[in-house]
Amino acid sequence: MTALSIAIHNFPEGLATFASALQTPSLGISISVAVALHNIPEGIAVSVPIFYATGSRKKAFVWSFLSGLTELIGAFIGFAFLQTFLKGPLEGIFLAFVAGIMVFISLDELLPTAEKYGKHHLAISGVIAGMAIMAITLLVLQPISSP
Repeated sequence: MTALSIAIHNFPEGLATFASALQTPSLGISISVAVALHNIPEGIAVSVPIFYATGSRKKAFVWSFLSGLTELIGAFIGFAFLQTFLKGPLEGIFLAFVAGIMVFISLDELLPTAEKYGKHHLAISGVIAGMAIMAITLLVLQPISSP
């Protein structure tokens, strides 16, 4: 279930990364790096339970890889269908919509699962830490604007 939730979460992430790269290459790079950094714990969240359930490193890798692949699929769909429409204010609306999808999936699927297994406070701490890391990453990678 976690692998499926993360795979669903990764699809709009790919769309958001693509849309941000359309706006400016520097924003696209910043978002790509931030997303790549947070994909590390996502991959662990998928592969570790599968490894412990099956004992197979191959299955753990394959499921982790497939859940991450949906991000690339989202970017390609964005490229194929959305690049002509995402201009001006529609781009901001689209990015807000995609962010809402990602937050909803995380809060609706992942946190209840963590609570079910007795790690609710740890999960909330992880969400807050993840948001802080994303914000710091974006600040650090944000290009210095000229006066």
